[in-house]
Amino acid sequence: MRKVLFMFGVLNDSDVEWMVRSGQRRTIRGGEVVIQEGVPVGSIILVLQGRMGVEIQGGGEIAQIEAGDIVGEMSLVDSAPPSATVLAKVDALTLFIDKAILQQKLASDASFASRFYRALAILLSDRLRATERRMAYGKDVDLANENARLQDELDPEVLDRLAMAGERFDRLRKLVEEGEIRKPHR
Repeated sequence: MRKVLFMFGVLNDSDVEWMVRSGQRRTIRGGEVVIQEGVPVGSIILVLQGRMGVEIQGGGEIAQIEAGDIVGEMSLVDSAPPSATVLAKVDALTLFIDKAILQQKLASDASFASRFYRALAILLSDRLRATERRMAYGKDVDLANENARLQDELDPEVLDRLAMAGERFDRLRKLVEEGEIRKPHR
């Protein structure tokens, strides 16, 4: 849930509404690969419920993704193929936002782009710091408890928006659960 604070603490209500209207609800079954290392991905994915593992070839699981986390965002920033595989550990509810649609919105709405990229920068900075901590303390880090251990290390600016961020995420999740968005075409 920690990552949702970064995104939804910076984005505003209309940004969240746009994501709901533009995204596609998708249920991911436990064991299903969501992103394959080295294979381009066409969406960023917001995890609304469930848990996923992040694995790198030859390195095993390096992180866990939970409700409120985003995956596929690195490829949005640099266009490189994914550097890791993401697979559902349990059934998960997700919101897929097509990169082409998102890039069109970023190009046409400077205010949204500013908020979105700021939120993304905060999220990626936090992820880098967490990686540095794991490297400094060795590889025997309990990935499941990493988020709980870091809860008191949030940026004060993000803490000020904590309640609003949680409310925005809960509203988005409720809209997705109630089917207020379109389902993917199959």
